[in-house]
Amino acid sequence: GRENRQTQGQLLAVNTGWTGGPYGVGNRMEIAHTRAMINAILNGALKKVKLKTDPIFGFQVPESCPSVPDEVLDPRGTWKNPEAYDEKARELAEQFIENFKEYEDSVGPEIIAAGPQIPSGKRAAIKQIK
Repeated sequence: GRENRQTQGQLLAVNTGWTGGPYGVGNRMEIAHTRAMINAILNGALKKVKLKTDPIFGFQVPESCPSVPDEVLDPRGTWKNPEAYDEKARELAEQFIENFKEYEDSVGPEIIAAGPQIPSGKRAAIKQIK
């Protein structure tokens, strides 16, 4: 919000849950990796790494983190079947978009634009209507 813009604060999310596939297929995130990510956040190590932007959700993901294998940082790359990841990511994005419909009339277009972006999908259609 407003305070974040004024102080240039960062919001960082760490996956402490499931990786490598949907529940029952993948596995829990290793605690050693979670600890290493938290340590890197606290000691500022992530401020110096290259980031890539998730094409659907728009969040930035570090390409490296001390004591964490690079492949762990790429959600799509942890799945044995990357196309299955793509499908689940699209499904989740569609759920976000559908769930947010009740709020669209009370927010500006910049808020809607900050949501998931499905190429030539529902969000694009919503933007054209507004």
